[in-house]
Amino acid sequence: MTSIADSTVLVTGANRGIGSALVEEALARGAQRVYAGTRQPWQHPDERVTPLIMDVTSAAQVRAAAGAIGTLDVLINNAGIALYDDLTDRSVLERQLGVNLFGPYEVIQAFLPQLTRSRGAIVNNLSINAFAPLPLIPAYSVSKAAAFSLTQALRALLAGRGVRVHAVLTGPTDTDMNRGLDIPKASTESVARAIFDGVERGEEDIFPDPMSQSMAESWHGGAAKALERQFAAIAETVAVPGA
Repeated sequence: MTSIADSTVLVTGANRGIGSALVEEALARGAQRVYAGTRQPWQHPDERVTPLIMDVTSAAQVRAAAGAIGTLDVLINNAGIALYDDLTDRSVLERQLGVNLFGPYEVIQAFLPQLTRSRGAIVNNLSINAFAPLPLIPAYSVSKAAAFSLTQALRALLAGRGVRVHAVLTGPTDTDMNRGLDIPKASTESVARAIFDGVERGEEDIFPDPMSQSMAESWHGGAAKALERQFAAIAETVAVPGA
């Protein structure tokens, strides 16, 4: 399991919403250094926070950030976008896949050497829309389902290196992204606390708010989770051709 105290943490999309709350929660738990990845210049009053210009869709910025960070214990892929659409415009789907799927993929690959050395943790902030699409934001839902599958695959592939991979299945949260939805929403602060609680307890799949928590028991004891574990066990015993 991972302790946040005295650790080095990177949060993408750190300047607002859940990302900003994660930065504050990491500091409250005694993180030694928090790298805050943002698309635009941003400042924080705590000297333990190091802002980084890092658009997750820019390979050059991601590489530069990885080159600037020598040690990393916890990587939190939080940056994301959600656009209303009806799946008629392929460019909308491609844009959300670029940020919500390929962005975390590129960041993970760039920082994997540091995480392997520290036997650290990867935390991918996803959504309950990974389980079922919300028709108001279907392209977003597709991207989060793909990112969840990526998370599960990396969990099995990186276990042998001592790197833990966590999925955060977030429900409605009080952020700019959900401002137009008139539904009960969890606070960003409570979600951030629950995410770090789950990471410190070693939970593979973290359900950080009341709506998502209502699904936790059925997910943990369900057929899909059992199949994930079964496939992971098979992968440990099978040699990949050409590997």
